[in-house]
Amino acid sequence: MRILTSLPVDVADRRPTKLRFLAKLLGTVAAIALVQAGNFATLAHAQDGVESGLVGDLDPNAELALESDNLTYDFDRDLIIATGDVQVFYDGATVEAHKIVFDRKNGQLSAYGNVILTEPDGNVIRTEEITLSEDLANGFARALRVETADRTRITADSAERANGNTTTFQNGTYSVYTGPKNPPEKPPLWRIKSSTIIHDKQSKTITYEDARFEFFGVPIAYFPYMSMPDPSVKRKSGFLIPNYVLSDKLGLGVSVPYYWALNPHYDLTTTITPLTRQGVLGDATFRHRLRSGEYTISAAGISQANQSEFSGTSGDKQIRGAVRTTGAFNLTDKWTYGWDLIHKSDRAFLADYSFTSLGNTERSNIYLDGYTDRNSLTFQGYAFSISQEDYRNTALDAGKGFSPVGQQLQDKQAFVLPVIDYDYVFSDPIVDGELSLKANFTSLTRAETDAFSPDGGNTTRFRGVDGTFSRLSGEAEWRRTFIDPLGQTFTPFAYVRGDLFWQASSDNDVDQLAEEDFAGRAMPAAGIEYRYPIVATFNGGNQIIEPIAQVIVRPDEQRIGQLPNEDAQSLVFDATTLFEYDKFSGFDRAEGGSRLNLGLSYKLQLDGGHYLSALFGRSIQLSGDNSFAKADILGAASDSGLENRESDYVGSLYLDTRYGVKVGTQARFDDEDFSVNRLQAQALATYGPVVSSLTYAFLNKKPSLGITDPREEIVGSASLKLLENWRLYGSFRYDLENENFVQDGLGVGYDDEGFSLSLSYLEDRSRNDGEATNKTIYFRIGLRTIGDFQLSQGLGQQ
Repeated sequence: MRILTSLPVDVADRRPTKLRFLAKLLGTVAAIALVQAGNFATLAHAQDGVESGLVGDLDPNAELALESDNLTYDFDRDLIIATGDVQVFYDGATVEAHKIVFDRKNGQLSAYGNVILTEPDGNVIRTEEITLSEDLANGFARALRVETADRTRITADSAERANGNTTTFQNGTYSVYTGPKNPPEKPPLWRIKSSTIIHDKQSKTITYEDARFEFFGVPIAYFPYMSMPDPSVKRKSGFLIPNYVLSDKLGLGVSVPYYWALNPHYDLTTTITPLTRQGVLGDATFRHRLRSGEYTISAAGISQANQSEFSGTSGDKQIRGAVRTTGAFNLTDKWTYGWDLIHKSDRAFLADYSFTSLGNTERSNIYLDGYTDRNSLTFQGYAFSISQEDYRNTALDAGKGFSPVGQQLQDKQAFVLPVIDYDYVFSDPIVDGELSLKANFTSLTRAETDAFSPDGGNTTRFRGVDGTFSRLSGEAEWRRTFIDPLGQTFTPFAYVRGDLFWQASSDNDVDQLAEEDFAGRAMPAAGIEYRYPIVATFNGGNQIIEPIAQVIVRPDEQRIGQLPNEDAQSLVFDATTLFEYDKFSGFDRAEGGSRLNLGLSYKLQLDGGHYLSALFGRSIQLSGDNSFAKADILGAASDSGLENRESDYVGSLYLDTRYGVKVGTQARFDDEDFSVNRLQAQALATYGPVVSSLTYAFLNKKPSLGITDPREEIVGSASLKLLENWRLYGSFRYDLENENFVQDGLGVGYDDEGFSLSLSYLEDRSRNDGEATNKTIYFRIGLRTIGDFQLSQGLGQQ
């Protein structure tokens, strides 16, 4: 018979306190043992429980229930004894044991025989025996094992607490496991063992004696003595885990970081990296957290001992370095501001010294954002500090005093400040429809004209023009949807847009732009969109056929080719842009003329989850000038598929077989012979041990942009599972037009929940027109909760 206990009042009142003693000691054991893992998130959680006197934040007012086969009270010795499958339940935590004894006279609580404490967060603590005093000053646990919710395991022969301050663990081991497939009896792949671990609560330190790292049971690293702060210390100065560097230009190096806990709100990390071929690289990062946000300042630099290793690049100098600062702050609950600014001594520094704390970024920006449910206002400015080296492409040189194509690349980058965007949607209907407003102001400055000749000198195109250009754009749009009894939908819409341009070009060789310093442009439009979804349901699924028609009426686009084009240079006409009111990608161009967009959509959904979606259509210029038939100073609209009155055909297809195969594609077909002008297709497949992807891209020639030959590539990757945890993987990128591999690689890897290893080899011919092959070997070892070790070695060029 199972007994659900109900003790005398004076004893029952003390039960939660005594259980907390047990929970507190076991929580302390878990916290200290977890230090071996370096698992700081778990450590913090465990220690929080210890400091509050509870494990898992147990409620001191929660009710306690105790079940056992037998419960006795020894009046002579003043003992309460529960035996026979004892179970204690307390606020989501459970304690199981063969026997629990409470010695009221000596103030001591003991549990014996397969003691198991299960915490509310999933951690499980096991021990054969535990005894502790009422004041927690002294205690002892034997044959301890801790299994955490994130699948880490800590064991120790014993744990002893003395004088309320020092806890000593004997023969502690830390490892990770993958669940039922790796039972406690199975030797772990790797583990950390220490003969003695001492936690000093007063000094808040944990000391390891005779610690060693074992792999397949074989010690490969030994630490006779090691000390670190205990989990209650959130920040403390000291050395961090080092990183290793191996490069043919830099040599061999070791990055040794040191963390300075200067203040609870700010800190500093300094790193020294001696390199055998270049000297010593210094790196520092300062972080400061304030009430409303935080900012960082990072810097790295080196005096190169052998700068000739970078001969022919911008890195061929003695002093090299970079500075970066970031910040993000809240002004109010709706307004934020921040920045990410970087300055480099040369273009290649962050690429050559990629292990610094600065990362590898080319864009600097500042911003101020404001958001509500229906409107947003953004201010930003940005600039680019490129990493690409200058080159020379004589085939596209424009002449007429312009810098050669590929030269002065940094000066051809624009400095953009400010960019202001405003969007607003009215909450109440206007004429029973939705009214929205949009505005943009952009101002940019460029030091060098970026010109090229797509036809060998007869025509000059411009990606950007020397000078300062500003534009203010505003647009108001109204739309409303009607649905008739047959299910047909009619959506009338109208919009009006206006643009003001200020031009201050200092390049007299650019004579295509209008000579006025100020210019204006307006574009009103009205139209209607029609859709009629026809639903056909059958046994096993349904299908929807939906014809779509859209008519837009508007005047011709004004001042084509007389105004700069900075933000509308990319134009991709496909199924995703077929029903866009204005198919240009930015504000600098405004589509004009009346146009009809037609399409047919088809969707098939089977009950088993199989899904097919397709769209096919084209666009027709009804009247007025075709904006896409007139080139601007870049020629962005040419060869887009929209330059003729009747556009190319566009289509899309998406297929999910639910058997591990997914296919998606976008295509543009010639309006006359239906030949392919543009095609993008991707297939993903999983079959048994194989996971693979294949991507195909084709772009027909675009003479207006200097692309005189079609471009056609195929990219593939695959991973083959060899054994339970081993995989073989590879990838390639193949240029079908030039019949050569741009990139290819092969690797082998091992992965489980506690350990990962990979070795891969990559060849890259994407630079120098494929004439040189960069070869690199990558090696990586990852230990979960400990960290990663990565190494790459360039094998030079061929």
